[in-house]
Amino acid sequence: MSDKPTVILVHGFWGGAAHWNKVIIELTRMGHTNIHAVELPLTSLGDDAERTRKMVAQQSGPVLLVGHSYGGAVITEAGNAPNVAGLVYIAAFAPDAGESPGAITQEHVPLAAANLALDSDGYLWVKPELFHESFCQDLTEEEGLVMGITQKAPLASTFGDTITAPAWKTKPSWYQISTDDRMIAPENQKRMSSRLGARKIISLDASHASLASQQVEVASLIDEAATELAKN
Repeated sequence: MSDKPTVILVHGFWGGAAHWNKVIIELTRMGHTNIHAVELPLTSLGDDAERTRKMVAQQSGPVLLVGHSYGGAVITEAGNAPNVAGLVYIAAFAPDAGESPGAITQEHVPLAAANLALDSDGYLWVKPELFHESFCQDLTEEEGLVMGITQKAPLASTFGDTITAPAWKTKPSWYQISTDDRMIAPENQKRMSSRLGARKIISLDASHASLASQQVEVASLIDEAATELAKN
């Protein structure tokens, strides 16, 4: 297992590093010992990519970047670091150069788009009482309650930040589609994943929170990517 790359997990909007809790447990059970989870400021794509680059730079060997949701845009922007060996997208944005998460969202507006609310400070929230049905309808209501109350809202302007040089054009990638996603339309996920030239694409009958509802399958895809990279 020591030959496998360090796994760095990158969360998305309305969550933090703790959204990876169940995946971290599964990866540890699979024998992974070098796992980190970035805590993003969610203030701009530039800020979030820079925070991720700093964590990548702290690693002495190759890194596998894993992004959920908006975290996919972050790993797309930060993944050109020389020691990044590959990218795994979990129900995530994978924008091309000049694209933003917001523009992609408008191509097929997700079912829960109407459940977002902008506050007077410019932060965009999922209405807490609608978080369960919007983000994680395949988890328990109690889990949805906690996730809704503890959500980490992004500055709404972050949605419009564009990618400069997409790392997926030069780094091997893997993608997991959530077919019952109400936050990123499955049609958008299918389009983004199809152009990656991904080593593997899997579809799960899951909400946007597949990293919490189908953690075994998500961890298995990450492990498969890490195993393949270790052979190179």
